[in-house]
Amino acid sequence: MPASIATWLALLPTPASAHASDRGHVLLLPTGYYLAGGAFAVAVSFLVLALLPPVALDKFWRRRLQFFTVSDGARTAVSLISFAGFAILIAAGLFGSRDPLSNPLPLLIWTLMWAGLTLLQGVFGDLWSWLNPWYGPWRLISRLLRAGDEGILLLPRWLGCWPAVILFFAFAWFELIDPAPDDPARLAVAAGVYWLLTFLAMLAFGYRGWSRGGEFLTLFFSMVARFAPVERNDAGRLALCWPGAKLLAAEPLPPSGIAFLLLALSSVSFDGLSKTFFWLGLFGINPLEFPGRTAVIGSGTFGLVLTFLLLAAVFLLAVWLGQRLAGSDQPVRHAAGLLVWSIVPIALAYHVAHYLTALLVDGQYTLASLSDPFALGWNLFGTADMQIEAGIVAGAGSAWWLWNIQAGAIILGHVLAVLVAHGLAWRLHPQPARAALSQFPLTLLMIAYTVFGLWLLATPTVG
Repeated sequence: MPASIATWLALLPTPASAHASDRGHVLLLPTGYYLAGGAFAVAVSFLVLALLPPVALDKFWRRRLQFFTVSDGARTAVSLISFAGFAILIAAGLFGSRDPLSNPLPLLIWTLMWAGLTLLQGVFGDLWSWLNPWYGPWRLISRLLRAGDEGILLLPRWLGCWPAVILFFAFAWFELIDPAPDDPARLAVAAGVYWLLTFLAMLAFGYRGWSRGGEFLTLFFSMVARFAPVERNDAGRLALCWPGAKLLAAEPLPPSGIAFLLLALSSVSFDGLSKTFFWLGLFGINPLEFPGRTAVIGSGTFGLVLTFLLLAAVFLLAVWLGQRLAGSDQPVRHAAGLLVWSIVPIALAYHVAHYLTALLVDGQYTLASLSDPFALGWNLFGTADMQIEAGIVAGAGSAWWLWNIQAGAIILGHVLAVLVAHGLAWRLHPQPARAALSQFPLTLLMIAYTVFGLWLLATPTVG
């Protein structure tokens, strides 16, 4: 993110960058107690789960509250409407205001889609399968061309979802490292080219094939949706379940799927780390005289790759040690492919903590910009002149409640991850003692990551 709420407040009335409202204050709170408390909560959850009978927990996870059925009849129409809105946003990016806080394209992509929709996926399930701007156009064109749903080419099985991993890395690089990811015209070109290339790939390989292996947004949102307490079966029937219950029924991911989930967590972690005084000091940069994103492209790229490699190495080591402690002869690849699903609650928790202030402030700018997308003086929805309440994230009082929400999200996410990991471990090791032993190294990793996440929230950052 190019700037933060603190920078925005300090430079009023100069506009700040659009998706930058991470955190605007140094928290003067007893963070040591929070670090210890968070680590203690994760450790206790492991001990409690190790003592509970597997049968009781299995019954807990299987509970469902059935609701009505939702058909897919309107899915194509909803996607076509979404595509039309996307096309308008691209036009607004190219021909509208150059200010990223008044142009709806960067606000909708970085705030509503990337920050907001991710959270909605984690609560309500796979909304993206209806809202994405490819399904409707693909369905329409494939029927006009009388092409099959499978496409004319077949993705090699060995390719897995490595194309999605590469594209997700490019997306993360553009968001975190590129000098101007909020520039409306620059973003419009990038988003438009990506939509076109993805659409052509879906025509070639089929919507289902490319969505599972190449389209990183669909893959990411579908993984996050597995955490949601709303479940929809193959017949379209909705049901309520416990958060994370659907993760326990997931199939083991291939190496490319493991890399994808770990990249999702490491990229948002690096986003927070890259702004800390600690990180900048490693490269001799005075955080009080930050030279701008152009000066840290090299160190940022290095850090993004390094964070991913370190997390992947530590995660695989924890899984390997767990398998050794449990005396298992199963391949580490299989165990890692299953246990990596426990990363989803942590990734979602980091998303909440990291983007909370952006949603609270930039969400208001989004509502205002939608009424006048081309900066022509329109007021389509009556929100163009709305008062932006940036003070909601400023001041000591805001620091207290923001910190507690963000810290609580991180701690809860790790506790739920331990819970999910134990459920997955019982699939690998039917004996409760061996399952608990196999989870000990992974729990230590989660405790360490809890402390790391809370430290990121509390440590001084630039802009």
